[in-house]
Amino acid sequence: MNIHDITARILAFRDARDWMQFHNPKELAIAITAEAGELLQHFVWQQPDQLEKRVQEKRSELNDEMADVGILLFELAHNLGVDLGQAMLDKIERNETRYPVAKARGSNAKYNEL
Repeated sequence: MNIHDITARILAFRDARDWMQFHNPKELAIAITAEAGELLQHFVWQQPDQLEKRVQEKRSELNDEMADVGILLFELAHNLGVDLGQAMLDKIERNETRYPVAKARGSNAKYNEL
């Protein structure tokens, strides 16, 4: 499935429940933040040596939280008329310019600090 197909399924789910009335951009952005927080909660206080085990043990829950973020993001993009796939490709292209391999390889510095 591609982004368009997944988005259509999300919208069908939403519309069957008459939820569009609750899904304005502000509410969707808040929900994305809340779901991202639930994803982050799995990693709070985990030390680097604990992360691999945590990911293995919580794989199903992590998948669900990431799916929640993605579902809401796909709907928000649709509602705002954003071609999410193209927006992502455009951003990757800008990042390729901001983070040239010769300067950014192996570095976690922000583009303006390279």
